[in-house]
Amino acid sequence: MAKILDGNKTALDIHSEVATGVTNLRNEFGAVPGLAAVLVGDDPASAIYVRRKGKACQKVGIHTKTIRLNNDTTQKQLQATITELNTDPVINGILVQLPLPNHINSQIIQQTISPKKDVDGLHPFNVGLLMQGTPLFVPATPAGVQQLLIRNGYNPAGKHVAICGRSDIVGKPLAILLAQKHDHANATVTICHTGTKDLKETLQRADIVVAAVGKPRAITSDMINPGAIVVDVGINRVPDMSRKTGYRLEGDVDFTSVEKKAKAISKVPGGVGPMTIAMLLVNTLKAATLHTQATTT
Repeated sequence: MAKILDGNKTALDIHSEVATGVTNLRNEFGAVPGLAAVLVGDDPASAIYVRRKGKACQKVGIHTKTIRLNNDTTQKQLQATITELNTDPVINGILVQLPLPNHINSQIIQQTISPKKDVDGLHPFNVGLLMQGTPLFVPATPAGVQQLLIRNGYNPAGKHVAICGRSDIVGKPLAILLAQKHDHANATVTICHTGTKDLKETLQRADIVVAAVGKPRAITSDMINPGAIVVDVGINRVPDMSRKTGYRLEGDVDFTSVEKKAKAISKVPGGVGPMTIAMLLVNTLKAATLHTQATTT
């Protein structure tokens, strides 16, 4: 039976480290990191995510505020809100919760955020630095996947990593991150997607499989190598009338069957999700530290 990669437990260790960093920053400079979350519309899942991020910030001593905008907010209005936050001295990090309503261009919104406050790491400036191997802010989910592996004793260095999914938020940045010539990266990375031929054969050759395809139970036990490490980034709502909510959460991996074959596997929920929030805290602390150092020297 596979070892469970416990994201909740690993994230708590990172929370403790961030809390210490926040205390040190406050004691030395009198500065408190600040994170602003912008929520557009009334998507219940997005509201839950933002609330969880706010609670995590409060636990480690990061000042946080949530700006809620109506679903009919225009792109210009959203950009104006972000521009104000860019110049707000008490805000070090800006998070615009995705997905945005269809009438808003997400790429333009990401480009509106100051690169120095882009704690999601999705601004083209920060993506470029990541590509060069000198990231300012690593996108939270890829960073969370890497830390989940490392802190549980599975260094990707020298391993073959197969990533299922090529999104700008997970697949692409994770591939860049793990391919860098660094101690906790240096992997051979294959990106799999809808155009990949012989997906099963590709995954069977991988030491580490990362599933981020957005389809419940898409990765089955016959697709992985015995003893592989499996990280499930997916989070899908599956109808389940036996529950009060009317649905249950499932990952992109068929957990029940894969658990019997893999060496280690993450759960959904409780795997990558908590790690994503933890790395957002890390980025916010880093943003605050860099800002404080720049203004006091």
